[in-house]
Amino acid sequence: MRIKALLFSVALIAAVSCGTASKTIKTRIPARPAGQENVLGLTAEPLDVVRIGVVGLGRRGSFAVERLSYVPDAVVTALCDIEPDRAEESLAWLKSHGRPEAAVFAGKADSWKQLCERDDVDLVYICTDWVNHAPIAKYAMEHGKHAAIEVPAALNLDEIWSLVNTSERTRKHCMMLENCVYDFFELATLRMAQDGVFGEVIHCEGSYHHNLDKVWENYWHGWRQDYNRKHRGDLYPTHGLGPVCQVLNIHRGDRMKTLVSMDTKSFNGGKMMERFTGEPCTDFVNGDETTTMISTQNGKTILIEHDVLTPRPYSRMYQVVGTDGYAAKYPVQQYCLRDYGAADGGARFIPDEKIYSGAELSALQDAHPNEILTPELVALAKKVGGHGGMDFIMDYRLVYCLHHGLPLDMDVYDLAEWCSVAPLSALSIENGNAPVEVPDFTRGAWNRVDGFSYSFAK
Repeated sequence: MRIKALLFSVALIAAVSCGTASKTIKTRIPARPAGQENVLGLTAEPLDVVRIGVVGLGRRGSFAVERLSYVPDAVVTALCDIEPDRAEESLAWLKSHGRPEAAVFAGKADSWKQLCERDDVDLVYICTDWVNHAPIAKYAMEHGKHAAIEVPAALNLDEIWSLVNTSERTRKHCMMLENCVYDFFELATLRMAQDGVFGEVIHCEGSYHHNLDKVWENYWHGWRQDYNRKHRGDLYPTHGLGPVCQVLNIHRGDRMKTLVSMDTKSFNGGKMMERFTGEPCTDFVNGDETTTMISTQNGKTILIEHDVLTPRPYSRMYQVVGTDGYAAKYPVQQYCLRDYGAADGGARFIPDEKIYSGAELSALQDAHPNEILTPELVALAKKVGGHGGMDFIMDYRLVYCLHHGLPLDMDVYDLAEWCSVAPLSALSIENGNAPVEVPDFTRGAWNRVDGFSYSFAK
């Protein structure tokens, strides 16, 4: 027994020692350049009509052109793609639907610069391949334009800090087009959380589980496969992370503090590449499954997962856990609330759970309406579409805020925080799943705004 006890003590000491030796990795937070201020609550001059230049006219970009054509107080004035045929197709769509003719820029890798330099563009709407997102947005802001960028808006910390600094310096909006924060269940649950339905929210979960077998070939010249082939970490975190960050008031009273990530080895990536290229692939580095845990300054937690290579059914997880309630979107939408029923023999109220689904779920949501979902907007969103309407709501809110000179629903710090999980998760994984400190991209202003909210014209 003494030998067993001794061995246990040695093992415990070794475990504690290993834990102590595991230092939190910190990344550099550059000092704010002289003369710059944060852009929390940033406003710009109202725009009678928001004139939009769309760069990148593949599937997302061409659909964006169509949606934007239905948004009040917006007009597409310029189109750009490296492939001339794509630009001409979007131009033809505008003409066939009675929309004003747009200028076209195409055929060169940097044709987007001409679009950014035009006087009839207020907002550059960027839907290119990932590696061009940040450079185009930075150039747009430097030429007096607001920037809206498809996800992920930036791929590494240098790009992220560059966008933050450029937005602060130019005082131009820089928003990531994270559509999932505008899905109907997420909007309803956010309002319910703000109304205290779940008590205090203490834990959230999100993911991007999406088997991409049928759509890999849609990415022009294989750019998305190539990026997954060369990079580890959660490369596409924002769909799962964005909605829960709004619930948790990230940089509006709380902040992501530390993350730890781990991944499986790549079982399916190389096989996928071989199917499309016909050549053996032994250097695919992104794991089939990546898991990231995040702690916040206020002692709360977030779980984020990424999986685009297994047959797991589509899911963004989206779970909200509060002291008195719970919300889940996948695989079945439901709410579960603490219910204090009748007292037992000891005169203690025994909490039970009341599960809401179906009609009861809808009634509960109706009792806590999200203020942006007016009947008119919901009807128009469902008519125009875009992932069930959430894409249109995103476009509508972006234009609405620019038209009225209001702060946007998402700012450059949201962009920075949500995108940072990709490089930070890679840093954790490549250092033996070490904890990594999440930078405060607001540089000290994370608790100056009291909670997430929308802006409206008076």
